[in-house]
Amino acid sequence: MKKLSLIFIMAIATFSSYAQSTFKEDVEVLQSLYGKTKSDLVKQYMNLSDTQAAAFNKVYDDYETKRKALGQTKFQLINDYAANYGTLTDAKADELAKGTFKNHMAYEKLFCKTYSKAKKAIGAINAAKFIQLEVYLQTIIRAEILEIIPFIGELDKSKI
Repeated sequence: MKKLSLIFIMAIATFSSYAQSTFKEDVEVLQSLYGKTKSDLVKQYMNLSDTQAAAFNKVYDDYETKRKALGQTKFQLINDYAANYGTLTDAKADELAKGTFKNHMAYEKLFCKTYSKAKKAIGAINAAKFIQLEVYLQTIIRAEILEIIPFIGELDKSKI
């Protein structure tokens, strides 16, 4: 896990303009650094038998499709925040906050649904192992994003 963590931390560190990048560019950076796709890294970490891997692939592919859609929504929210940062109104701040809450809850629901499907396909331990990895990765990504996004009003204070 720690070896895999190091790989993802190093990959995430390369995303200095993460909010402006697309998923395709993120994958290309990861592949160029390590010669592996995210799915290759997940497969290596999961270390499933061929039978389990075949069952898991269906669950994983469905999960990735839904996760990518949620990621696009997250990027849209970040870009909307960036576009409105200098002229943020109460109404826009409320809209962005509610959109962020909805996105976070959708990720949590996706984790729960994926866990249930994965548990049926590969057992509870392996399903929990996968969800633990995904939650970990999403937490790292969320932390990196939060590091580069200024707090409301933060840039205005730096002009003083």
